[in-house]
Amino acid sequence: MSEIVEIIDTLESRLKKLLQKIDSLEQTSSSLKEEIHKNTTIIQNQSQEIDVLKKQYESLKITNSLLGSEENKRDTKLKINSLIREIDYCIAQLSD
Repeated sequence: MSEIVEIIDTLESRLKKLLQKIDSLEQTSSSLKEEIHKNTTIIQNQSQEIDVLKKQYESLKITNSLLGSEENKRDTKLKINSLIREIDYCIAQLSD
């Protein structure tokens, strides 16, 4: 009978250890999920900021070209030609 009691005690102690390990792992998992969520938010914000900065950079390039800078002059001409084509297309649509 004493052997059975010892086995039960051993099983109980092992079960307690397993439950403690499960709790610990759940806490770790929870904290990691929170960290992932925070990092995802940071990445989204940085992506939006990058997009805004890219647009500002393009605007600055065009503005610089219009002010007489030799750099990006070709790009500016292409952009102006594209805008003129769009305006011509709109005018054609309106006159129909």
